[in-house]
Formats: sequence, C-alpha cells, structure tokens
Amino acid sequence: MIDRAYRVYCYWRTHGMSALRQLVYRKLLSKLHKSSSIMNGEQQKKSVTQINQVRFEQLAPLRTYTIPSLQNRRVSVVTDSVAKGSLFGGVGTALIFAALLANKLDAQLRIVTRTQRAEPQNISSLLSLYGISLKRDIQFRFAAFFDEKYELDVADEDIFITTSWWTTAATLPSVRHDSIIYLLQEDERMFYPYGDDRVKCEATLRTPDIRFLVNTKLLFDHMVNDGLSNISEKGIWFEPAFPENVFYPRAKTVGEKNKFFFYARPNNVRNLFYLGIEVIDEAINQRVLDLDTWDIFLVGKDIPPIVFGGDYVPHRCENFAWGDYAEFAGTVDLGLSLMSTPHPSYPPLDLAASGAVVVTNRFGGKTDLSAYSPNLFCADLDRDALVDALRVAVRVATDSRQRETNFRNNGLLVDWEQAFSGSIDKYAGEI
Repeated sequence: MIDRAYRVYCYWRTHGMSALRQLVYRKLLSKLHKSSSIMNGEQQKKSVTQINQVRFEQLAPLRTYTIPSLQNRRVSVVTDSVAKGSLFGGVGTALIFAALLANKLDAQLRIVTRTQRAEPQNISSLLSLYGISLKRDIQFRFAAFFDEKYELDVADEDIFITTSWWTTAATLPSVRHDSIIYLLQEDERMFYPYGDDRVKCEATLRTPDIRFLVNTKLLFDHMVNDGLSNISEKGIWFEPAFPENVFYPRAKTVGEKNKFFFYARPNNVRNLFYLGIEVIDEAINQRVLDLDTWDIFLVGKDIPPIVFGGDYVPHRCENFAWGDYAEFAGTVDLGLSLMSTPHPSYPPLDLAASGAVVVTNRFGGKTDLSAYSPNLFCADLDRDALVDALRVAVRVATDSRQRETNFRNNGLLVDWEQAFSGSIDKYAGEI
C-alpha cells in the first residue's frame, strides 16, 4: 500500500495533476473491465511485458511512421507539456534552444507533447518575451503515451530534442539514436529512491549513441565525475542566460516593505520545502526577518496554508505566467531557494539576475555560486547554518550600495544566442 501511494506521488510530482487524473480514469476503466471479466469467469493473466507496460506507461515508445525526405528539416521537441505552469526553467530552456537551432538550420519547429495538448499561445508568449522569431511556422502534435491511435510522421533528417529521461526513453525505440539531443538539466536519478525507476533512468543516461546538452558546467562535471563517460564523449555544456529586458530590478513604491521570496514546492522533494519553512520560522523568531519591515512570499505550487511566528500568514503565489514571474522577481529583495542536487536551479539565478540577494544550499561540487553573482550565498543543509546565511544576506539586501555593487558585478550571461552559440554550431554541423 505504501509503495503504491509513493508511485502515485512520484507520478504526480513528475507529470502533474492533469496527467494523474487521466491515469486514474484509465485505471478505473481497466478495473471495471477486469471485474466484468472475473464475473464472466475469465482468468486474468498478464505477461512480463504487459506488467512492465502498466508500471512504466509513460515510457511507451513514440508511435511513428516514416515519410520521404522533407524539403526543409524539422526540429522536434518531445516533452510532457507546454502548459502555462510547465514553462518555468527547463522546458522554457528547451524551447528556446530548439527555436534557435531550427532558425540556424532553416528548419521547422515541431512541439510533441505527451501528457497534455499544447497551448500554442504559451509558446508564442515565451519566444516573444525573449525576442525570438521563428523563420517557419510551428507544428504541434499530441503523442499521448496512453493513446494507441495517434501516429507521428518521421523523416530521416529529423532532429529530436528530448527533455527528460522518460521522454528520451520513449523516443529511443522510434528514431535514429544519433538524431537525439537529450537536454539534461538535472541529475534525474536523484528524483527517485534506489529502485526500478532509478535503474531505468540510469540506463537511459548511459545510452552511448545519443548527444547530450547539459545545463551548467557544474552539472556536466558532476555527471562525468560520477562515471558517465558517454556524457563527456557525446555531450557539451552551456550556461543559461538571463536577458536584461526580462530580468532586471523594478522600482519600489514609497513605504513598500521589503519582499522575501521562498521557492515553495512541497511535492518536489529536492526543493526541501519542509526544511525551508523551518528556516523561515526560525529567522522570524530570531527577528532576522523582522515582519515590521519584511513581507514573506511563498512562490511555487501546491503550497499548503502556513502560519509563521505564531500568527503571520505569508502570501502564496502559484501558477505565475512566465512574464508575470519575471516581473515579480524584479521586485524581490531577498530569496531563499533550496535544491538538494548538483544543479544551482533557476530561481536563485533568476533572482540574482533581477537584483535580489539569495541564499541557497551547498551540494557536492556546488559550494560557491559567487561567480554567477556576489549576491548569491551558499550554506550547508542545516537549519541554523541557513538562518545564519540569511542574517548575512539581510544585511546585504538592505545595504543598497553594497547590493547594487554586487549586482553590477554579476557574471550571468544575458543573451541566449550567446549561451547556445557553441552547442548550436556543434550540433548543426554534426546532425
């Protein structure tokens, strides 16, 4: 029972509520069919293949058929969803890279979603925000992993950009392996306890004949040092960009309190929600965060009602559109954003690019992020150590001169074309 509940939790965390609802609906239909069969005296038996297909349904291979060569090439992004709440961080990065690669090759961009139908206006809004205009019309295809009727046309010269180990695993059986670029933006093995999911994830990461595009040198070095030599041989890393027309400090109104930001995602365990709220509560109790001068904002999803310091109710902000999120980030003074993985994650970098001071945690080789910004402070994963880091960060955040000097010395890239120039030139010439 506990194992089943954990699998449901992992599925929800990975694929979202809409996909979970669809899964529950299909399971209920299957149960009804099974009950009917038993009542009719039929004995239900399943092969090993059938059992695995049910357990790992999201790995169902893309259903494809081959077409003759196209006049223009095509770049296909395979991802779960491009709904409004799905574009933060990784998926947005994948779409930007795919759009720039498609333009470089004078190719058509195709978005292939696996759990939800695409919402084209979300793509248009994202690319417009970053000043990217596609040379050719964009295509959208819904290739639901639970649908046995769709078919996806594939030409020999197509390029596929996968956005997770499970979309990579679903694409591998259906296309040429050397046509796949796996955009790796986290050590995805860390999403799971030691078990079947982790084993399948690692097997995908060790696929020898696909290309990897790795988000940050920190993550690239971690993966290579952990024995994934194929990533060293077939991969390239990039540092993300934070364009100055999107991420910048916004003006404050007279008398406005300072804003404290906490990245709150209780169902994404690597974001350490429960440690984070302990840190905030202790910081308030010690008056490191003085509620007379600070407002607390919890930004994320699935945030429960919380009271800090006995009676303070923080602001809860969920389901921001991308532009609204960037606008809000520019008003933040101090952030706490935790990520118990090797990647720095996007929120600390988003906030530093927007003029805020941020506290985050150390993990493995992630010990010091000051090369990105002097306004980024790392601490050990310990409540008191993080409170002490917040104490230092508050002093910087409220010292306008020091904070501004640090911001001016940011080392963050501000141009996506520059960020991806090496990888686009490399893959445009190879594939």
